Amino acid sequence: MIKKLRACLYWFLGKPNPPGDPIANALDRYRDADADTLELTRQLVAVLRPQNRGDHAAPERYQAMFERLEADDSLRTAFRSHIVHFIATRRLVTFFTDSGILPGTGFFSEWWRILGSRLLPEVPDERRLKDCLHVIYDRASDWRWLEEIPPESSQRFWELIAPAEELRSIDWRSIQEQMLDAVLLLAHRVSGLGVESELMRASPNFDDDTPRFVALSAEALDFVNAFRAALNDPEQTPDDGSQLLVIAAQCRDTLQRIRKRALTVGTSLHLSYLLTRSEQSLERLCDLAAILTTGQQATARGEAIQSWAEFAHAAFLAENRRNSLRFYIAQLSHLLAVRVTENAARSGEHYICDTPADYGRMWRSAAGAGVLISLMALLKIKAAALHAPLFGEAFMFSMIYGLGFVTIFLLGMTVATKQPAMTAQTLASLLGDLKLTRSADLERLVDVIAAVSRSQLAAIAGNVMVALPVAIAVGLGLGFLVDMPPITVDKGAHLIADLDPLSWALPHAAIAGFYLFLSGLITGYFDNRAAYADIGPRIARLRWLQALFGQDRAGRIGNYIQERLGGIMGNFLFGCMLGSTGVIGTILGLPLDIRHIAFASANLGYALTGFQFELPLKAIAWAAFGVAAIGFTNLAVSFTLALRTAMRARSIQFEHGGPLLSALWQRLRQQPRSFVLPPRQVSADA
Repeated sequence: MIKKLRACLYWFLGKPNPPGDPIANALDRYRDADADTLELTRQLVAVLRPQNRGDHAAPERYQAMFERLEADDSLRTAFRSHIVHFIATRRLVTFFTDSGILPGTGFFSEWWRILGSRLLPEVPDERRLKDCLHVIYDRASDWRWLEEIPPESSQRFWELIAPAEELRSIDWRSIQEQMLDAVLLLAHRVSGLGVESELMRASPNFDDDTPRFVALSAEALDFVNAFRAALNDPEQTPDDGSQLLVIAAQCRDTLQRIRKRALTVGTSLHLSYLLTRSEQSLERLCDLAAILTTGQQATARGEAIQSWAEFAHAAFLAENRRNSLRFYIAQLSHLLAVRVTENAARSGEHYICDTPADYGRMWRSAAGAGVLISLMALLKIKAAALHAPLFGEAFMFSMIYGLGFVTIFLLGMTVATKQPAMTAQTLASLLGDLKLTRSADLERLVDVIAAVSRSQLAAIAGNVMVALPVAIAVGLGLGFLVDMPPITVDKGAHLIADLDPLSWALPHAAIAGFYLFLSGLITGYFDNRAAYADIGPRIARLRWLQALFGQDRAGRIGNYIQERLGGIMGNFLFGCMLGSTGVIGTILGLPLDIRHIAFASANLGYALTGFQFELPLKAIAWAAFGVAAIGFTNLAVSFTLALRTAMRARSIQFEHGGPLLSALWQRLRQQPRSFVLPPRQVSADA
């Protein structure tokens, strides 16, 4: 108590801490046989823990702890006695079966538990080792510095605690008994998958694999019974666990096959959760079996310590991250993210022009979209002139944008800014497949980048070069019919001001770019959902639809909706986001709005008709530059976010930026035309 008061006084006065080695002081407390081991260990971890973000000396402090223990036999004996007795007197089953394994409550239940623990921390049960870890590692970020501890340090720690030559002398039996109980529980948990409807739905042939899961539980029971018999009678040879590991490997293969199939036919959050939890349980079962079997072999005691050290280190990390919402989501997002981005990648392939015919189609589809966008821009201007209540205004804007984009999509037209979110997924997919150390693969990637560049330029030009003149033509036509410009001078000035790149135009363009990226994910998600839930066949079974159109036509309608559901929902929700952002900004009193290159070009056309072209050339040029800057921001934000997400979903670490930039520069020097126009087709005669 006096030492604590002295340390607090030194801290309050801003003076250095009292002299003494903190690690040595923390270790010396273990000499007291009656001291509380849990509190002693918590204090030791507090000394080893980094004191601030710039402190990366935890591994060095670990080494200092080892040196101190190895240099003092009596201290090492006291330390070992405390730790071994503490572990042996705790309930370990939940540590073995739950630490680092997703709970059986489900995704959203665990989500709410994590959020609830942030508001009201859970009360630990100090009789269980799993809960004691939260007392010892009482900071949510402890896993960060624990990750920096090398594996050999973890093994060295456990060799100090339970050296191979003394394994028999410590209270190892109670720990083994709880390990055996954990093996049984894990096996029964995985065996229950044999009747899991979600897996049967994901794999049509899952019934053929059910016996594997049933056999796992039976084999685990045989393994545990044989092992306990060997513990009671040292003359008996314990089960080596080989058959148990074979069946566990077969179950793991089945789960991996379902994972791969889910990438093709679709997945769900529940299926991803179920697969992840099952694979974690199988891996834990194999780890425990390995620790048990090697621990019984006189010649493999060192391997037992190594296996335990690796397992304990991973379990301690996982238990400390148990309340990390980011890590929890990351565990489950991989399968769903890969599936969503794969759908977007397949959509992105349609936006890449490889031939002159593809290039021409891109121009025509973008030009058609430009016509509709110019009309949508006019409708939005007229809707704003109604000065409706905020909710009504947001609804009208959302419907104009949403239904307009859906119409463009269903007519097979192209909005230029929708491309980057899709083509970025295609590039990421290619990066995951290619080995860029080979020149052929590098050239192939450069070919795709050049194709993406010319496709994007064609789409932008088609949108802008049509939306602008069509807006001017519509403005002049309406002015001729009603004998007055459809856009007032004040509204025209407002539209011109919105294009000023030195105003809020570029931040608003970045918001639109984020929405473009988000709409790509939404498209991929609903494509995945349509395939996974069999939306087409289910729609075809609607009785009223069959009564109206007949069974065959109902089937075709169902297939049509299933194939396009992602695009419909992605475009509609994208429109809703664009239409409601400005109103949300008004409600919150924040400068929120959106700027989109195609609508910006149309607005420039309507502004020119509102001013009856009586604008200085400098003002027109500055507004045109603003349109270009808005477009660049739209594309850059959307493409960057989409590429980053797709690469993270595929766990791609791109480390070939230098060779790729060099290859791109060489191609740009030798064939600059390929980035703007498609390659010329060679005639068959040639």
